[in-house]
Amino acid sequence: MAFVNWLRRRLVVIAGLLTLAYLLLPNVVVTVFSFNNPQGRFNYEWQEFSTAAWKDPCGVPGLCDSLTLSLRLALWATLGATLLGTMIAFALARYRFRARGAVNSLIFLPMAMPEVVMAASLLTLFLNMGARLGFWTVLIAHIMFCLSFVVVAVKARVMSMDPRLEQAAQDLYAGPVQTFLRVTLPIAAPGIAAGALLAFALSFDDFIITNFNAGSTVTFPMFVWGSAQRGTPVQVNVIGTAMFVIAVALVLVSMAVGRRRDRQQA
Repeated sequence: MAFVNWLRRRLVVIAGLLTLAYLLLPNVVVTVFSFNNPQGRFNYEWQEFSTAAWKDPCGVPGLCDSLTLSLRLALWATLGATLLGTMIAFALARYRFRARGAVNSLIFLPMAMPEVVMAASLLTLFLNMGARLGFWTVLIAHIMFCLSFVVVAVKARVMSMDPRLEQAAQDLYAGPVQTFLRVTLPIAAPGIAAGALLAFALSFDDFIITNFNAGSTVTFPMFVWGSAQRGTPVQVNVIGTAMFVIAVALVLVSMAVGRRRDRQQA
């Protein structure tokens, strides 16, 4: 009976820990096999411990080139989608205009539409325009794909803002630019940052839309997909592990900064 009561009190915590372990299990496998020394082309069975791949992560031809290209695409797509998405979010949240409801509905279409449909549609558009498939067509496609996610994230933040804060700034003789830079933008910054991070992750990780519109351009997801058919090199696990560690470190740093700021305000 005591065990049942103990389990009932901690059921939510146990379920959360099990879910977290389930989500992190693939990352643990990738990390473990980044130290493997496979006998053959496929890195699917543990053979022996080795740090050779970590010492030479760019030892596979084309790996670091594809990684650099994916990072460039993700950065530019994040910048473009964040700028356009933030302006669209403010327009939808703050202003009334004709077809506002239709625009709100259309924003969700890229999120609800299967990626293969959007990828084929963009490919058809580029071919009809006579555009040469490559970096720029992929960048345009990524911005269009990420735009909806940024709009949703920023719009939710803007709609939750208290308009009295901006009115108070205006009562203190702040101009429109000062009000926006010192009041509106800092309050909306968490939503903008969330949309930007989501856009970066979606752009870097995308395969379907990229595969349709890349031409001869090879991004990191396309490199991984192609190498998996010939034998995935250990360096792919190294890159994946390094990116996971960097992402976790950034999250921990942001949490530490947030806690420190809360303590200072308290």
